[in-house]
Amino acid sequence: MLKMFNLPCQIAGTDEAGRGCLAGPVTAAAVILPKKFKNKLLNDSKQTKLADRNKLKKIIMSEAITYGVAHVYMEEIDEINILNASIMAMHRAIDQLNCEPEHIIVDGNKFKPYRNIAYDCIIKGDGKFLSIAAASILAKTARDEFMQKVHHEFPMYNWQQNKGYPTKEHRQAIREFGSTPYHRKSFKLLPEQLKLSI
Repeated sequence: MLKMFNLPCQIAGTDEAGRGCLAGPVTAAAVILPKKFKNKLLNDSKQTKLADRNKLKKIIMSEAITYGVAHVYMEEIDEINILNASIMAMHRAIDQLNCEPEHIIVDGNKFKPYRNIAYDCIIKGDGKFLSIAAASILAKTARDEFMQKVHHEFPMYNWQQNKGYPTKEHRQAIREFGSTPYHRKSFKLLPEQLKLSI
């Protein structure tokens, strides 16, 4: 059962989606929930069915005290690396909150200070605390919507299904059709193949 991070102040939870993808942005959300918020469906977005994620997105958006969602796109990922881009996306999501949190809880083990606000990094935090789980739902649904849109430009990569992750099918399409402007050029798009020179 997920719980509130128990401090007598406004807590923002933040999480990202799409860090391991070959294509598309890395997307983060930040959410401040009311202290009495409860929802049995709410969990880490990776453990939540699509229909439930879509329901939760609407509930979170209507019941959160405030929330923000931000993309960091492929060019910036290539320039500053995926870890820095993930943290930048979280910072940009927090920028969108209409009140400043007094404490930030972050999914994972890496973050950079945001202004002078105290923060905690929590490994697997999206399966432990409600506000991080809520952020994971908003980040995942926003990123999936982006990949669904760009799928129509490049249907051969089947991004509506694989969302840009390095599936066998996605890599096969890269082999066949090459890369697109949505691919992250700094990522290894295809595994290196060893060739024997005989």
